[in-house]
Amino acid sequence: MQLKRRSVLGLAAGMLVAPWSVASPAKPLAGVEYIQLPAPMPVRAAAGKIEVIEFFMYHCPACNALEADLMAWVKKMGDKIDFRRFHLPYHGVTDPEAHLFVTLEAMGLDKKLHQKILDAWHVERKRLRTDDDNVAFVVANGIDRQKFLDVYNSFSVQATMRRLPRTLDQYAVQYTPSFVIDGRFLTSPTMIADANLNLAKDDVHAASFTAMEALIDLAIRSKKAG
Repeated sequence: MQLKRRSVLGLAAGMLVAPWSVASPAKPLAGVEYIQLPAPMPVRAAAGKIEVIEFFMYHCPACNALEADLMAWVKKMGDKIDFRRFHLPYHGVTDPEAHLFVTLEAMGLDKKLHQKILDAWHVERKRLRTDDDNVAFVVANGIDRQKFLDVYNSFSVQATMRRLPRTLDQYAVQYTPSFVIDGRFLTSPTMIADANLNLAKDDVHAASFTAMEALIDLAIRSKKAG
């Protein structure tokens, strides 16, 4: 899903791509299959691991379609990566979906309820578009209403919500799903598909993970090089 934001290609302005260069997920091409962020972002990864962030939205059909393959890939990568998620504030600082995610993350319940929320949106067709929708959903899934509201309305969650648009600008994300590797390298299935027009639709997910693995290896090599 594309956001109404500045172009990823615009962020890559000034990056010279040789006219004979050919895109390949196994050797992703800078400025085409990924971009390097102008300023590296802080990472939370434990020592010896590479941080991978998925930028997503609960209502995004492409995010839902990717989920099973993504979880299999995360499991495959094991201790090589630290994986976390960032929910885009589609409607700004009051976005109910992002508010739900930030609250569940603060409660340590985001992973437990992630698939259930995707199913609510994409299988059961339950649109969690308001605060009341969020409260009804969590209560139906066994979470104490008052405990949830205490966190939902807490200063720390509200502060996180206010920071989301600026953080999103810093990561330069314009598509969901998108991924940032090691706080430096931004890629997405959309970028991979656009750069490899002969790639079958069913192969885009696998190609995206191939590119991400190449970027993880690039991050590891750069760290070793100092």
